[in-house]
Amino acid sequence: MEELLKVKDLKTYFYTYEGVVKALEGINLDIYKGESLGLVGETGCGKSVTALSIMRLIQWPPGKIIDGEIILDGKDLLKIPEEEMRKIRGSDISMIFQEPMSSLNPVFTIGSQISEAITLHQEVDKKEAEKRSLDMLDLVGMPDAEKVMKQYPHELSGGMQQRAMIAMALSCKPKLLIADEPTTALDVTVQAQILDLIQKVNKEIDSSMLLITHDLGVVAQVCSRVAVMYAGYIVEIGTAKQIFKNPYHPYTKGLMHAIPKIHVETKRLEVIRGVVPNLITPPSGCRFHPRCDHMMDVCKKKAPPTVKVEEGHYVACFLHGGVK
Repeated sequence: MEELLKVKDLKTYFYTYEGVVKALEGINLDIYKGESLGLVGETGCGKSVTALSIMRLIQWPPGKIIDGEIILDGKDLLKIPEEEMRKIRGSDISMIFQEPMSSLNPVFTIGSQISEAITLHQEVDKKEAEKRSLDMLDLVGMPDAEKVMKQYPHELSGGMQQRAMIAMALSCKPKLLIADEPTTALDVTVQAQILDLIQKVNKEIDSSMLLITHDLGVVAQVCSRVAVMYAGYIVEIGTAKQIFKNPYHPYTKGLMHAIPKIHVETKRLEVIRGVVPNLITPPSGCRFHPRCDHMMDVCKKKAPPTVKVEEGHYVACFLHGGVK
C-alpha cells in the first residue's frame, strides 16, 4: 500500500507548574492511502494530543512538539512555516472534533462557515462556494439542507451539528480525515448513523482516516488497522483482525478481556489493575510495567523496542523479543 502519512519519533511535552508532562514519548505511526486506522487507548493516553500534533495545533504555552517528523506526501509538516501549514489544514488534512458545539462559530450561519472553509482553500467565488456547501450538506444526509444553510449552530440538534462539522471537514476533499471521538456527545442511534456516514463519505471522496476512540466496538466496525496506545507510546499495531483475534501486548489483552461478552454470564467484569501513570513522573522502562502480570526485571530498566510478530503486526513488549 502507498504511504500517505508517516509519524516518526514524535515527542510532545506540556510545560506546567507541576512539571513537564511527557504526553507523547516517541510515537511511530504510518497511515496508508485509502485506509482507516483506529487509534485506541484509555482516557489520557495521548490520542487527542497525537491528532493535534499532526495538525500542528499544539498551543505554546504550555505545549510543544520537541522532536520527531510528521511527513505528509513526502513533506515534513514540522519544518514548514505556519502560513503554509494553514493552507494544508482543511485542504489536505481535516479534523472532526469531539464537541461540535465548541467547534462551530455561534455567530455565523452553518452555510457561511462551510462556504468560508471552501473559499479559503479553493479558488471559487461566493456563489459557487454556497452551491458546494449545499451539496456537502446533502451528501452528509442533512434533512432540509437549504434551511440549515441559513441556521445558526444553536438551532440544530447534536447529531445535525456533527453532520455540519463533517460536511465542513470534507468540503475540500482532504487526503486525510482525523476524527477525534466523533460520536462521544451523541446518543447510541445517532452514533451509528454518524459512523456509517463518515465511512460512506470518506469512500466517496477517496481519503484516508485516522479514527480516535476508546470504543473498541466502533474500531471493529470502521477500521482496517488498529494502533493501541498507552501512556504516550504505541504499544501494538496491526490489522483489526490481528488485534482482535490475536493480541500480543498484555495491555491490549487487558482491553479485550474488559469488553463484556453478551453470551457469557458473569458477576464481575475483568479490569486492568492499577491506574494510568502520572506522565510528569512516568514509570521507568516500560510505562505499563507497574500494571503488568508478566513484568520482568528488564521491563523496569528500559523501554521495549517495537518488534514484528507476524506480517503487518508489531508489538513493543519484551515478552516477544528485544531482551538482551
